[in-house]
Amino acid sequence: MARTRTSKAWMQEHVNDPYVQQAKKEGWRSRAAFKLMEIDDKDKLIHPGDVVVDLGAAPGGWSQVAARRVGDRGRVLALDVLEMQGIGGVDFIQGDFREDEVLQRFEALLGERQPRLVMSDMAPNMSGVSLVDQARGMYLAELALEFAKAHLRPDGAFLVKVFQGTDYDNFVKSMRDSFASVATRKPKASRDRSAELYLLGRNLRS
Repeated sequence: MARTRTSKAWMQEHVNDPYVQQAKKEGWRSRAAFKLMEIDDKDKLIHPGDVVVDLGAAPGGWSQVAARRVGDRGRVLALDVLEMQGIGGVDFIQGDFREDEVLQRFEALLGERQPRLVMSDMAPNMSGVSLVDQARGMYLAELALEFAKAHLRPDGAFLVKVFQGTDYDNFVKSMRDSFASVATRKPKASRDRSAELYLLGRNLRS
């Protein structure tokens, strides 16, 4: 199948992206690593010895950053429907977060540990139909929020990718109902034309 003009333009932009080039130079799995580094540098979410959960982890940029920052005494637990090559300090399960069996396996891996940070960079496979993609993306964000509410330590944080559009305001309300503080983050490595934002909730409401 011949590439469309759009896919060619995307590939050209991707190849020339300074964050992509820097990620390759420094050994990060993806440009997304710089998004998490910027947010964590600002908000101090990850500490040595922490347990961190990474939902939608592949190809592993966020897990790499988290593993480096929690150090040898910490642990990162990661999940994705896609395969991910191993990373030191990261326990990975491949499976669909929407399936109960996969969620139960992941919860068993977590055990009694309460993560200080649950982060979700999950996104659906894009159909090109904006309303459908928005609904699928918001559903994943809602599932991640439910997981965070069930497992986070009380003073923990939840960082989740969302896309502005239908149901965005309702999701922000759910975040505010769940956390004492909710902030919006748009890191520099997030492309300006992208509708993606990151919501950061801190300190679970009892």
